[in-house]
Order: sequence, then structure tokens, then C-alpha cells
Amino acid sequence: MKKIVFLTGAGMSVESGFKTFRGSDGLWENYPVEQVASHEGWERDPELVNNFYNMLRRKLFAAQPNEGHRLISDLERDFEVAVITQNVDNLHEKAGSSHVIHLHGELAKVCSSRSPYDERFVRTLTEADPDVAPGARAADGSLLRPYIVFFGESVPKMEEAVVEAGQADVFVIVGTSLNVYPAAGLVAYARPGVPVYLIDPEPVKAAGRQNVVTIRKGASEGMRELCSLLRA
Repeated sequence: MKKIVFLTGAGMSVESGFKTFRGSDGLWENYPVEQVASHEGWERDPELVNNFYNMLRRKLFAAQPNEGHRLISDLERDFEVAVITQNVDNLHEKAGSSHVIHLHGELAKVCSSRSPYDERFVRTLTEADPDVAPGARAADGSLLRPYIVFFGESVPKMEEAVVEAGQADVFVIVGTSLNVYPAAGLVAYARPGVPVYLIDPEPVKAAGRQNVVTIRKGASEGMRELCSLLRA
């Protein structure tokens, strides 16, 4: 069975009404990124940061996957599919995708501020209980913080993503500008000769790759076209 590896970014979730912070304006829901998505911002005002993510988490629980998410999930009937996403939402999972790697963390989860990636201290919040209260603590006694890779922090899932990219028979990029590293470099790990498809309404350069098939459309419309090509 052929393996398709997707790399998805902010454009994947736009049709679901969910913004992510890798935009060009340096703002995330009208907050300066350094205030709510950096370690310095967290150290300065953890309560403000947790309140911001509480608000965002409530929006996430109300959001629904779009057709693009569902079409990626549907491909699992005919292909082995891995999704590497730069998004912190869980819309791929809501749509039914079974193998999702989150490079930049997961909004629905919280963790220890002392050891953010120690799985023993990671908790998943629910729609019924989406908020972190001021002063709430993780099991190791440190303040609970969002399970988000802040700017300047290492990307713990990168090695796993590199392995997946190297196993791709088809590599598909959806809704990412390929400006944010290290994620943008993943296409370079696809083997020479592996077909690369790029779905984005804006012009994007797939660094170092030749013969990229570009589909200049949004996520849902672009995924419809891709599915037709893959199943032709």
C-alpha cells in the first residue's frame, strides 16, 4: 500500500474558522505573538498566557473539521496516511485521521512548565472542562502551561516527522508558506523522485524540489483535485 505523507499548516484550518499564530502579521487573535507564544511571555505573565489559551481552547472545541480534513482522513481507505501538522488544533483527529504528528504542540493539552514534554505530566482537557485556573499545578508541582511549542523552543516531534517524510511514496503540502523552520525543511527528506503536491491559493516555493505539482486552491477545493489525481 502506498504511503502518503501530508505536511499541513494554517491554511488547512482557515475554512474551519480557526486561526493559528504563524501568520505574517505577528499577531495571534490580536495578541502580539511574543506575549502569548514565547517562553519570555510565559515567564512574565503566566496567568495572561493561560487565559489566552483558555479562550482559544473554547473556540477550538466549537470548531469543526472542513472538507479538506475529511478528505485526508478518507484517503486512509486506499493508502497508508501520515499527517505532520504545524497546527495546534485537533481538527485532523476530529475528522478521523489516525496518525497525526503535531510539530508545534496541541491546544487541547496542558503540561508541566518545568518539564513540558514529560508525558507523565501531560493532561488532555475536555469541552466540559476546557480552562486552566490561575495557579493550577501539574503533578510535579510546577504551574500548568499550554502544551504548545513556544517560539525559540526545540521541536520534540521533529525526528519522528523526518522518519515519516523519508518513507513517503507521495508527499503533499497543504496550507503552509514553508517559511517556518524546521518544519519547512521536511520536504527535503522525501526521497528523490517522490512526487510532491503543493496545495495553496498563494504562491509557495518548495525549497530544493523539482517537478512539484502546484494546486493553487484552498484546502478543501485543492484536496478534491488531489484525490481525483491520486485515484485516477
